Amino acid sequence: MVDRTEWETVIGLEVHVQLNTESKIFSGDRNSFGNRPNTDVGAITLAHPGTLPLVSKEVVAMAMKLGIALDCQINRNLIFDRKNYFYPDSPKGYQITQDTTPICLGGSIQVIKEGLASFSVELTKIHLEEDAGKSIHVQGKKYTNVDLNRAGVPLVEIVTEPLIVSSEQAGLCLITLRRLVRYLEISDGNMEQGSLRCDANVSVRRSGQPLGSKVEVKNMNSIRNVRKAIDYEIDRQINSLTKGIPIISETRMYHPETNTTSGMRTKEALNDYRYFPEPDISPIFISDQWYDQVKASLPMLPQEVRNLLITKYGLPSYDSELLSEDHHQAAYFFKTAELCKNYKAISNWMMGIIKSFLKESGIEITQFVITPAQLASLLQAVDDKLLSHSDATQRVFKYMLEDSGIALTEILVNLGLTQQGEEQDVQPLIDAVLNEHAIKVKEYHNGKKGIAGMFMGLVKKRATGGLDPVRLEQMIIESLKKNKQ
Repeated sequence: MVDRTEWETVIGLEVHVQLNTESKIFSGDRNSFGNRPNTDVGAITLAHPGTLPLVSKEVVAMAMKLGIALDCQINRNLIFDRKNYFYPDSPKGYQITQDTTPICLGGSIQVIKEGLASFSVELTKIHLEEDAGKSIHVQGKKYTNVDLNRAGVPLVEIVTEPLIVSSEQAGLCLITLRRLVRYLEISDGNMEQGSLRCDANVSVRRSGQPLGSKVEVKNMNSIRNVRKAIDYEIDRQINSLTKGIPIISETRMYHPETNTTSGMRTKEALNDYRYFPEPDISPIFISDQWYDQVKASLPMLPQEVRNLLITKYGLPSYDSELLSEDHHQAAYFFKTAELCKNYKAISNWMMGIIKSFLKESGIEITQFVITPAQLASLLQAVDDKLLSHSDATQRVFKYMLEDSGIALTEILVNLGLTQQGEEQDVQPLIDAVLNEHAIKVKEYHNGKKGIAGMFMGLVKKRATGGLDPVRLEQMIIESLKKNKQ
């Protein structure tokens, strides 16, 4: 076990997010995951002679959305650059990116987690660039397959300042970013499919000492693996320095199967990418009108939603955290809350039975057939004692899923759940049941109070309509008291 007490950890993240546009950043080639290899590749992506890249306006707007949400300064004059390097899965032999004029400068990620102190991670920049293809190494073969479908897919790269102090903070930062890009609907944030990729720059130093040598860790396809890789690297570096072995500034690969890292290439000298302005793309000016239009299109941001759910609707932090994960989900809650004032019941249903149904069905809340108005009427019926909670969840909810166009009153009639409104109609049923089960009544008076539940079940079987369970229980207990007298 490594003793970290005398050491400080310094972590910076570089997060690549694939944008979910229909086409690639500089061409009309399809931007889609999982298609047959090399089927989404055209002449522009391959940089054939005579072809010219054309910047997607949708890509720029998505990057602006993210920057505004993170309180960045939006650069109104965009220049794209060529980053010259060779990789076998980079068809051009260079990458179109942004060097000195990134679309976003500054900003911060505000991390709030129930039970933990909130913290802020300052950003250096966010810039736009194109993705490379994918090399597929075939085990036991002397060749590597190359799939260029991903080449030219639009990316935003989010670069943080080296202010993160633990793997836990790094994980929470990534969770917050993933939630935000999904909330803004600019990416699905799926790390397993590569839609969100993270490189972690890790160094350690003794308390109060200058920064140590930085190691970049790659190949982490889940937030859990990011945390594990960082923890391994922290311990590895402390162990080495404790033994007097200097840390080499390098890029290392994380191996999840062994939870270790290994060196890929050294970074002693700064790579000379020979950046220069992309000659085939003219500078892009973001007008006030365009900026204002993009800003107005942003939904209420997650933190605003959380605060509103707590302050106006009185929900616990746990509920507000879950309901604010998706703005469509939050909108469904707000629409339902306009018609039903039992806000906690709405939350319970959305986090419970509705969430389970959506997950089992593989659909989103936008595809849910029960409207906010219908859910509100169902919850109000329960509150008004027209319907028991168990009947609402077990019978009416299923009926509504199968026939969402039918009114609640008609559903209750069809299911025989209309409450038996007059107590004088219910009392004879109670009396009959108690008279027929005199022995059980004596057992009740002798201390077996649970028998009251049996009486309730017998009365319900004889009733022609639904019964308010709370009032029914009260009437049975009152009748039992009179019976004893």
